[in-house]
Amino acid sequence: MFVVRERFKLDERFLEQYKHRQPEWGPLGYITYKRTYARVVADDPHGRTEEYWETLRRVVEGCYTIQWNHCQSLKLPWKREKAQRSAQEMFRLMWNFRFLPPGRGLWMMGTDYIYERGSAPLNNCAFVSTDEIDNDFAEPFCFLMDLSMLGTGVAFDTKGAGLVTISKPQIGGYTHVVEDSKEGWTDLVRAILNAYVGRGKRPVEVDYSRIRPQGAPIKTFGGIAPGPGPLKECIANIDKILAPRDGHPISSSDITDLMNVIGKCVVSGGVRRTAELALGDPDDEEYLQLKDEKKHKEELMAWRWASNNSIIAKEGMNYMGAGTQTASNGEPGYFWLENARAYGRLKDGATFVDAKVAGTNPCAEQSLESYEICNLVETFPSRHETLEEYLRTLKFAYLYAKTVTLIPTHNERTNAIMLRNRRIGLSQSGIVESFARHGRREHFRWCDEGYKYICKLDRLYSQWLCVPESIKKTSIKPSGTVSLLPGVTPGIHYPHSQFYWRTIRLDKTSPLIEPIRNAGYRLEESVYGDNTLVAYFPVKEKFFLRSKKDVSVWEQVENVAQMQYYWADNQVSATITFKQDEAQDIPYILELYETRLKSISFLPLKEHNYPQAPYQEINQDIYVYAVSKLKPVNFQHVNTDEAQDLYCDGDKCEIIITEKLPEQQEVPFDADADETALPDEEEV
Repeated sequence: MFVVRERFKLDERFLEQYKHRQPEWGPLGYITYKRTYARVVADDPHGRTEEYWETLRRVVEGCYTIQWNHCQSLKLPWKREKAQRSAQEMFRLMWNFRFLPPGRGLWMMGTDYIYERGSAPLNNCAFVSTDEIDNDFAEPFCFLMDLSMLGTGVAFDTKGAGLVTISKPQIGGYTHVVEDSKEGWTDLVRAILNAYVGRGKRPVEVDYSRIRPQGAPIKTFGGIAPGPGPLKECIANIDKILAPRDGHPISSSDITDLMNVIGKCVVSGGVRRTAELALGDPDDEEYLQLKDEKKHKEELMAWRWASNNSIIAKEGMNYMGAGTQTASNGEPGYFWLENARAYGRLKDGATFVDAKVAGTNPCAEQSLESYEICNLVETFPSRHETLEEYLRTLKFAYLYAKTVTLIPTHNERTNAIMLRNRRIGLSQSGIVESFARHGRREHFRWCDEGYKYICKLDRLYSQWLCVPESIKKTSIKPSGTVSLLPGVTPGIHYPHSQFYWRTIRLDKTSPLIEPIRNAGYRLEESVYGDNTLVAYFPVKEKFFLRSKKDVSVWEQVENVAQMQYYWADNQVSATITFKQDEAQDIPYILELYETRLKSISFLPLKEHNYPQAPYQEINQDIYVYAVSKLKPVNFQHVNTDEAQDLYCDGDKCEIIITEKLPEQQEVPFDADADETALPDEEEV
């Protein structure tokens, strides 16, 4: 897939200074890292997982290994000493939480899986259109399944509605043997789907015996095997959806349901989280009612929870109907396709450089063609003193993201788009903290200057690497898990309060329990009797002005529009929280902002007073007392190789196995000095 002739190594003397240290973690940073991103250390007698310096070594060495081998394959210049200096600076910036790869990068970068099987696991998200299902019916569904099993979130549209007619499958005289791989699972789904449109015959029998049993380790990607159960259930659900549709054209409901049952299968099948977003027509009443509990309670409980549902909004449309529905339950969200095609940053006017855009990703921060995937990287402006510091960070964040585009995926159709567009998404988290620290207007100045600098970098590096310039380069992702590592606010969202408890639930058998208990953190038995313990982490927002309940819906939307103007040439992912007395404003907000936005979603702001809620406001005295009882937590020699949170980072855009517990959905839809490996300009 990607030929590795040389492997880049950081100088051991440089690494020595980090081996017995911890970075400046946020309140939940260390446990989030150990639970989510630390891989098992090969050949360790205790089966321990990585410490942070080891993860960064793997990530940085992987990044520069890709660059080096790319340059070797094209006989391009490569300066080893300069690359070493550059790699060490990238390591330091990640160690000090100036920027971070996405969770996918922290988990997979530098592993042999990437070199052997392609870069899809390094990419956050994808989009697929169903507008050609009359040519290849099963392909969009199988594309979603394939990438979802790698933890990549996939969005889809319903444009295939009416293009094919469902028919009763003919039975073939053969047994389909399911291979024990993601390709094997996908092949079975493809065969079943195609049989429903006369593109093949259904097997008389399916042999699941080659699928490893439930609980067996998945060594290549991590996690444990689910056994054949989720796949069997998926096939049964496909039959439940399509069998009654014999003789009828496929509908938007059918398309969405099929994608949802596949997503449910993947979530149940060992990848704990992935994501789906459905994009429907604003005039499709059937689609808009998919989550109406009064009409579709059975389907909603069974699988329709598996996607967030949005509409492809059109400038000049009447928003009263959809907006009123959003005000009631938070859906649909909104994606302005024509704006995504016409504009990069709004400040730069209509350029139409991205005219082939067909949709967006599940969190709606990336403009995407059908079958396109994208990779993101996250910067933290509130953790910088000056613009010059931030520009320096942007250089290395850009370099990481551009490097990911150098490795093709396993999908030829995706490669034809990805290698042409080289789309990336340099993002920011802690934006409202930056408002507090630097001032809102100053932050927007940083965005403007930073964007121009990224464009300069892209011209220079693309010439050196002999690849196309990236069609778009910046976005705002929702974040969530990654932002917990440094302890900044996620994306463009406001904090819960200045002081609060952040709770997490852990299985009673988790190896993290005892280290947390020994460090003095509060632990409680779950009140829901679900064999979990609830850990309480005291949190103080360092740069705090206002909580989300103190900020109007209008101000939140204006923040999104400003970031779309000054920073994001892709999109800004934001879930706008609104109070009950603001709900009636939503149709008017959409009408007034339709020319200044590309995507947006809304969520009612509710008081969650149920026991052990994920966010619980406290006062300063309680916070100070709780912190005074804490000791450093020690996770050394702990094996935390559980199912990984492999998708982006936003809680709202992830599929999570049906919850027994009430859920509070907080987040949407997660300088010029040249010390990089890049040759001097005159050498390019």
